[in-house]
Amino acid sequence: MAVIKVIEVMSDSPKSWEDATANAIKKASKSIKGIRSAYVQSQSAVVKNNKVTAYRVNLKVSFEIE
Repeated sequence: MAVIKVIEVMSDSPKSWEDATANAIKKASKSIKGIRSAYVQSQSAVVKNNKVTAYRVNLKVSFEIE
């Protein structure tokens, strides 16, 4: 039986929500092994001068602990 832990991770990107998600997983994988999935809990955008300047995501990342 596997034991799965879930953590919350926040990330942003000037490109897209997909890029923000990829950045979060890339950063988390440096210190967490065995990442199984990421659930995008919420998305938001930063707007300045009527333009989107950053895309933000809040993820729930699950990974197996040994």
